[in-house]
Amino acid sequence: MDSVSLTRIAAFSYGFAAIGFVALAVPLLTGWRRRAYGPVLTLACVATALWAAALTAAASDRMLWTDLSDAMEVARNAAWSLFLVVLLGDYHQKGSRLPFGLRPSLFIAAVCYLLALGAAFAGYWDLALLDSVLPVTARVAQAVGGMLLVEQAYRNKTAQERWAIKFVCLAIGGMFAYDFYLYSHAMLFREVDPDIWAARGVVNALTVPLIAVSMRRAKSWSSPLAVSRRAMFHSAALFGSAIYLLAMGSAGYYLRYFGGSWGTVMQVTFLFGALLLLAGILFSGTFRAWLKVFISKHFYSYGYDYREEWMRFTRTLSGGGENLGERAIQAVAALVESPGGVLWQRRESGNFEPLAHWQVPAVDTVEPGDSALCRFLESTQWVIDLGETITEPEKYDGLELPQWLKDYPRGWLVVPLMMGSQLFGFVVLQTARSPIKLNWEVIDLLDIAGSQAASYLAQQEAANALMVARQFESFNRMSTFVVHDLKNLVSQLSLMNANAEKHKDNPEFQADMLETVSLSVQKMRLMLQKLSRIDVQETPAPQALETVVRQAMAGKAAFEPRPQLQVREAGLRVLADRERLERVLGHLIQNAIEATPKTGSVTISLARAGESVQVEIADTGEGMSEDFIRERLFKPFESTKSAGMGIGVFESREYINELGGRLEVSSQPSLGTTFKVILPLYQRDALLERAA
Repeated sequence: MDSVSLTRIAAFSYGFAAIGFVALAVPLLTGWRRRAYGPVLTLACVATALWAAALTAAASDRMLWTDLSDAMEVARNAAWSLFLVVLLGDYHQKGSRLPFGLRPSLFIAAVCYLLALGAAFAGYWDLALLDSVLPVTARVAQAVGGMLLVEQAYRNKTAQERWAIKFVCLAIGGMFAYDFYLYSHAMLFREVDPDIWAARGVVNALTVPLIAVSMRRAKSWSSPLAVSRRAMFHSAALFGSAIYLLAMGSAGYYLRYFGGSWGTVMQVTFLFGALLLLAGILFSGTFRAWLKVFISKHFYSYGYDYREEWMRFTRTLSGGGENLGERAIQAVAALVESPGGVLWQRRESGNFEPLAHWQVPAVDTVEPGDSALCRFLESTQWVIDLGETITEPEKYDGLELPQWLKDYPRGWLVVPLMMGSQLFGFVVLQTARSPIKLNWEVIDLLDIAGSQAASYLAQQEAANALMVARQFESFNRMSTFVVHDLKNLVSQLSLMNANAEKHKDNPEFQADMLETVSLSVQKMRLMLQKLSRIDVQETPAPQALETVVRQAMAGKAAFEPRPQLQVREAGLRVLADRERLERVLGHLIQNAIEATPKTGSVTISLARAGESVQVEIADTGEGMSEDFIRERLFKPFESTKSAGMGIGVFESREYINELGGRLEVSSQPSLGTTFKVILPLYQRDALLERAA
């Protein structure tokens, strides 16, 4: 057969294949979002149709192949291989010792493809280089890799899944098997057989019905792999950039070829300008928004990747910092590609005030809580399209927009932030960078996003209110302790005043009186300082316990019976705040004195007990019952004294526990009471003693 007849047959053969795959791709292009593996299968069919069309054009020019047809063959094989990998899905095998956990056959297929692609990119794919065995070897390797992928995809499916994919596996395996026969024959005889080459088009066309049958069964295909919107977005941007650069490179070559002496200058200038334009487009927020909307609209059945969107939404709201209002606007605006907005939130007055703004000027307009806008948002919970309120006002029956909202620059949407059935706030968004159709999906997403943002804002508001409440609680608690201390000081001064007429000429009484007044003034000053600085943290320091106890006793010098101190071991130290520890011990000493008649005794002993220090305060007073100790002694605001407040013992136990110690009490009615304050010995002293 002469070459003219052979190329004519090849043209008809590959043309038949091109028509078949175009016919297969058309229904996929119109309904791929409703089919399993739609995008990848469509890509493979389109690539095969283009490959067959390129070979048809080459045969029409009386050539078997061209550089374009070689490139399209690489794309066609890669597309079908990608389809098989997606169809394969779970290709990981537990316990596999091969790289990345691949099965042996899949690993061999991957190696074959890497070798073939390496040869293609190195320029050794051209079949005209038959003096070298590498071009044909690369094509054989790719055919082997494709057959291994077919085997893996079919073998790793269940019986039901094999019923659905067996025809498509047979079709793709047939294409790769025929390529293996063609190129292994060429490797053996060092030339491509024209007849086998010409028949390949018809062979590929015969696979179209098999793929079509599997497409009808596509609903039962399953795979954990999917093409994410992010991958599709970056792939589309990269593919578009490549096409743009190729076009600009061709134009630059044309300018250089026909530009004469100015050709090189024109080419360089043109290419530099083209690169600047490309960078400006890629970094344009409007272009990126348009591309995302285009991909979601034409490549997926739903407009959003809900997993990705919700993760991004939650990350934005959960970000650190105090500007939660701005983050809430940003999170809601990103769902509809809005460039900015303002957030209004209900305040204590019931009105809605602007809380935050994002990428727009600040607004100081307050919206009354009983306005028509707020009543409409709360009753309907609708997302208001400001454009629709003008073009289709009947949709918003009963809504009257305030004048400030009508005049809001580029105003587009009003998104309610609902807490249950109550309007917590609302966000006014600016017009989107790319036109977005407000269908049920977008509105539902904005509704749930508004509720989620409202919950975050309400949680922050509750946390702030709780913090203020805790500050007041701390102040009130400190005030209670200060009032209790003032009561003790007043008792001391009152007793001293009562004895002044009787002992005013006694020098010893005069000295005690001056010391008591001086200590009382000093303590009252410290109390006032603490009330004005309740947020100042105490700094514990090593304290000589004997000195603290003597200071606490000095304030009780005017009382009878006078407490007596017994120090069984000197030099003992504890880690505490001096002022507070003295106040605690003073409370216990004061209670012992008040519970003991003047003829009784109050004894304070200081000793060491192992790794602890023990302060024992014993009196011979009225004593307490076990029921009183168990149920009422440590209960705040419970007191048996007519003027008592019932918080002295409670405060003492709380602070002793805070220091890591404990307060023990033993008592018998009419016999007296003993309080034991047990505190940890200062560790440095204990360590030095052990070392010695």
